[in-house]
Amino acid sequence: MSSRGLRVAVAEAGSVPGARVLSALVGAARRSGPTSRWASPIGIDAERGDASEVAGAQWRLAAVDNPTVVRSLVGVDVVVWVAATADLAAALAQPSAERRERVVRVAQTLVTAAAAAGVQRLLVVTSAMAYGARSDNPVPLAEDAPLRAERDGGIVGDLLAVEDVVEQARTTHPGLSITVLRPAAIVGPGIDTVVTRHFEAPRLLTVKGAEPTWQFCHIDDLAAAVVAVVRDGGEATSRGLVDARVLTVAAPGWLSQEQVERFSGMRHVHLSEAAALGAAQRLHRFGVLPSPASELALAIYPWAVDPARLNAAGWAAAYDNETCLGVLLATIKGRHALAGRRVDRKDAALGAASAAVALVGTAAVLRRARRR
Repeated sequence: MSSRGLRVAVAEAGSVPGARVLSALVGAARRSGPTSRWASPIGIDAERGDASEVAGAQWRLAAVDNPTVVRSLVGVDVVVWVAATADLAAALAQPSAERRERVVRVAQTLVTAAAAAGVQRLLVVTSAMAYGARSDNPVPLAEDAPLRAERDGGIVGDLLAVEDVVEQARTTHPGLSITVLRPAAIVGPGIDTVVTRHFEAPRLLTVKGAEPTWQFCHIDDLAAAVVAVVRDGGEATSRGLVDARVLTVAAPGWLSQEQVERFSGMRHVHLSEAAALGAAQRLHRFGVLPSPASELALAIYPWAVDPARLNAAGWAAAYDNETCLGVLLATIKGRHALAGRRVDRKDAALGAASAAVALVGTAAVLRRARRR
């Protein structure tokens, strides 16, 4: 840390989560007072987007997937990048190969540019989804649990590709300290993910014999966790976060399927594992499902985490899981989705009473696809 104070930059700060993180960093800098060891946080993106309303931050316009971004990182001590997408509509509008290529390019560019600019620390936000939703997962998962998610063309596969780049960078750039934050299912205004869309369906899908665990992370809690990690690196007395390679972020505990249905007032449709996953695979193959069947597992099997290191350092979530679920339901009000695909109100009515109709219609969809 130089005499001018700790300087933090947020890459892709124009996104919804990037803007919330930038805003939290600005607030932390202001609360530090006139003798602050913080400099004004910096937002870096090709356009300001949602960060246009963040007052008190510096702004550097740059494409984060272009090597010239190194000029925007000169003099920066810490770089924060939220790699996890919170705009599923935009992500699914891209061919999966192009989307994967870009997110890997951004990861590689930021790592290389940060090292070249003399940045001390890089914080990358992926997701606890990278652990994989499995029937044999312990509840909760430890922070150092292996990453067992499917490496397919879905959104979670993108995050695994980012994690691969980060892991390689630890060897290639040993002078750059890298911490990965893996939050539970993110909720908040403007957040659109594979998990939030699960609740846009007329009914919640459940599988016989499976016991899902529902755990959330409010975007403001994620931002507060980033501030805690950054602050720990800028203080004389460390609380153990500065050396952490991986940190999980989540509301305490988790909700059972029964609790989720009771709090949300939603009903479920019950299918066998073979019927649900088999139909989902076929629907995805013929372009009806926007995401691969592996992501359906996120709503079926457990993947709850324990933010032990953050809790031990004094961070605590301000939002519990019940409140997060309420926030999620409020943000999706008026939206309708069948098997993850957005539909308008009229189309949703055609789905009758439950998302099962979408699965029951698989045979007809396949017949039409084969005729085409």
